[in-house]
Amino acid sequence: MDVVIREGGHVFLPLIGQLATLGRSRCPYQPDPTPRIGSHAIGGLSAGKRNSYNGALCRRKARSSATTGEGWMRWVVFLALGAMLAGSASAAAATQCDRLLARLADQVADAACAESTDLTTNNPATTPANNSLPGLPPFAFTPQTDRAVISPTAHTPITKTLSGIQIDGRIAEDPTGEARILFRLPNQWNGKLVVAGASGTRSEFNGDFAWSDYVLQQGYAYVSQNKGILNFYLTTAADPLGCRLNPSSTTFVHFYDNDPGQPFTRWTEFMNEAARIGKNAVAGYYGRYPRRTYAVGTSNGGYQVRRALETAPELYDGGIDWEGTYVDAVAPNILSALPPAILNYPDYAASGFASSSTAAKNLLVTGYPPDLVSGTSSLWGLYWAQFWEVTLCQWQKRLDPSYDTYGSGTGTYSYVDRLSASDVGADVAAIATTGNIGKPLITVAGTMDALLPINLHARAYARAVTAALSEQSDEGDHDRHRRPAYRLYEVQNGNHIEAYKDIFPQLELIQPHAQHAFDLLTEAVERGSALPPDQCIPRGGSITASPPQPGHCAGLFVGP
Repeated sequence: MDVVIREGGHVFLPLIGQLATLGRSRCPYQPDPTPRIGSHAIGGLSAGKRNSYNGALCRRKARSSATTGEGWMRWVVFLALGAMLAGSASAAAATQCDRLLARLADQVADAACAESTDLTTNNPATTPANNSLPGLPPFAFTPQTDRAVISPTAHTPITKTLSGIQIDGRIAEDPTGEARILFRLPNQWNGKLVVAGASGTRSEFNGDFAWSDYVLQQGYAYVSQNKGILNFYLTTAADPLGCRLNPSSTTFVHFYDNDPGQPFTRWTEFMNEAARIGKNAVAGYYGRYPRRTYAVGTSNGGYQVRRALETAPELYDGGIDWEGTYVDAVAPNILSALPPAILNYPDYAASGFASSSTAAKNLLVTGYPPDLVSGTSSLWGLYWAQFWEVTLCQWQKRLDPSYDTYGSGTGTYSYVDRLSASDVGADVAAIATTGNIGKPLITVAGTMDALLPINLHARAYARAVTAALSEQSDEGDHDRHRRPAYRLYEVQNGNHIEAYKDIFPQLELIQPHAQHAFDLLTEAVERGSALPPDQCIPRGGSITASPPQPGHCAGLFVGP
């Protein structure tokens, strides 16, 4: 039965007339309200006695208001008012999404907004299904896959149910229509905001396990984006922008971020735009802007965090970079580091995974961590099959498109030689990480990372930060105590893909340390506590104020 009807923002109560008619009845029918178990009444009166009692009560009430029905009309007014208040509350709840979407109308398009009983991934509705955006080919939008890529099999523990609002839509200003943004706004808010980057070419749901579940349980509002790009779709070798999955594969994929109008410079732009839109959404939902905003990200998402604090530090209070990608116009970078691995791995595999082989030595001298072998499985082999060549292809197609990827070869690509043969140097310089951060930043990286080797990425970025600070000092900036803090925490035996620990138990997870680093960062920003120094986190250990091994880890691998 409908209690209220809404029309044009007004609330009507069609039952008032019925209640008034009921009020004029001297003795309306009253069903027995007695709770029952089986055929027995509860409350001390049998069914017959209760009906007799109800009848007598009705006659007494009828005599007391026989001429005016004043008692009933009081009930009419009371019930009508109650229905109106209930309707108003329902209307307010129903328009939470409407009001927020209206505020974001110029910034977010094609948005889906839902009031969620639980914003964590315990709720199956939190992360949508793969390929659930209409009109897109398979693999263009893969939220379920994306959230599992950076997180270990043992996900972030969830101990709370968190109600609130979830919105997913497009960033309206993007001419390609691919830039997407996600908002999670918990009803129990701590007054702060987390803005998340996205790894690889993954969606805005990439951090659901690793970051969203963690920060939401602490009361943070959460905003994520997809770097302005969709993922990929299947194609053929005839596609000039097609990339095969590995050197022995016949499967080719087309990355959206290699299309026209998708320069990698957009990655930074949409990270910062997500922060701006996120703050507006927070103000619209809670009635005030966040008092603190933190950036977090993994892999390419870690790169986004670095660039965010370099280019728009005023938007943030600090950031966590979990094994971020380092980009230098001279080197190292993806284009300089991956070809030696692609070139040497087949000979290494042919040697029976001999660590004494020339191919293995070539990989090690390039900066790669030692291989791990378990039966027929090899850590290097996993990276060779799943990441090395397809990642190089993706970056080369974007940054050096005139190079003949498979005709000239991926393993023989020479970034230094291409500097004089193409515009690759200028294109890489446009996306370079400078180290000139404007807010506190912590990098957490693993010594066994074989996609972004620590010597070529995390440690290289730490050197860039030091150089940027030194340059400021040379220019007369002697106010060192006001410079943003930077820390590098190295996870002994940590590796780029957390799930590889299921195959090689000698590896260590990075996620718990990245989350711990986030807590240390917020304590330092908000309470002025000192960040623990740069350090090597031993196997089974944690970040401490007095580390047993300050600075870099002495070895990239510690057995057994």
